[in-house]
Amino acid sequence: MNKEIPPLGAYVIDTRTDEVGQVITSTGDLLHLRPPGGGDAWDCPAEAAEVTSLRVYLRSRVIEANRRRRLV
Repeated sequence: MNKEIPPLGAYVIDTRTDEVGQVITSTGDLLHLRPPGGGDAWDCPAEAAEVTSLRVYLRSRVIEANRRRRLV
């Protein structure tokens, strides 16, 4: 079963690396992603991409960092 290809500009999480990227192009079932703040782009199979918003992703990372800080 093929996943639906996210539209250009959508934010996704590459579930293989837990990195967020913005879809800049897609070819077949392959997405070309760029980090939100710029940097090197990378390819991600559509089945490994989970659509998210940048806000939701960053919020989860802050919660995780705060939890780790309390454990130290």
